[in-house]
Amino acid sequence: MDSSRRRVVGVGLFSVALTIPGWSDVVGRAHALQANPHSSIGQADVESVDATVNCLRDIDATFGGHYARPMASAFLVNTVAPYLRASGPEHIRKSMLSSAAMACYLTGWMAMDEGEQGLAQRYYVKGLELAGAADDRMAYCHILRGVSVQAANLGHGGPATQYANAAASAAPSRGPYMRAFMAGQQAHGYAMAGSGRLALDSLRESERALDQVTSPGGARQGFSYATLAYATAQVRYEMGDVKGSVSSLQDHFKLRSESESHRSGLIFGGLLAERQLQVGHLDAACATWNRVLDDYPAMHSGRADDRVRAAVKLLAPHRKNATARVTHERARALLARKSTARPSL
Repeated sequence: MDSSRRRVVGVGLFSVALTIPGWSDVVGRAHALQANPHSSIGQADVESVDATVNCLRDIDATFGGHYARPMASAFLVNTVAPYLRASGPEHIRKSMLSSAAMACYLTGWMAMDEGEQGLAQRYYVKGLELAGAADDRMAYCHILRGVSVQAANLGHGGPATQYANAAASAAPSRGPYMRAFMAGQQAHGYAMAGSGRLALDSLRESERALDQVTSPGGARQGFSYATLAYATAQVRYEMGDVKGSVSSLQDHFKLRSESESHRSGLIFGGLLAERQLQVGHLDAACATWNRVLDDYPAMHSGRADDRVRAAVKLLAPHRKNATARVTHERARALLARKSTARPSL
């Protein structure tokens, strides 16, 4: 384990009982940081942090959390933390707190992608606290939505719904983009929690809101018709409509733009292949898996690894089929090579 990870938040297991601070608990709260009278910050420093976070986000989306997270956590320790202790005008200090909150969120997202779920939670909580200290509701609700995504990824429908609803309630704007962004995640949580009607209502709300968006939204993260198609696929799958989920995932790939996360393409492709196999389309599943495997060697992502492991497991009973056997052996070999080549952090 690297020193930057230990110094920032520590490690642990994911906990559904973790206390997630509400907006009223953190808004405007000052952090007990000893100011350094010999250091000061200005707008250029805030802009440099934002630019670095954007670069780290691109690296994460392209190469995965296992590759990018050590850089991000070191950046938090070595650059962002000293800025938080520096003096400066109040509006600059609040802007730096907001930037630090999003840096924590991104690092938590990377840790989640690695499979370090407890670590990710702690980064998220720190980000929520920083957002509150900055009085930045936008950052707060964005991070809280990320907590919901993590819970959903781990199969915890109740907490996923709770956090998604709390994020929607805390959102400072009820403009169409924000409504679409929040409702899409609420739909997934509701479906996991067994509230099918509310899930479908939320999907319709997200679609109606997205239809009203007239300018690109989401400075911190994009939400598009491709994202909505993925949310629809997840809702359909949770409601038992596997064929419908396959269709929605295929729609997602038709709607994807070049700016979409490279990693999400691998993960969603793996899900598509698994569900194609579940409905009995072995050849289609193998074709999808092989597209995933084409790009897999460059990806350092625990979630992508999980999808390739699933391919190995699910194809094993079908090895009498020549196509399935070749795909199975290819996936197994790539996974073994990745495990051997990956450094221990």
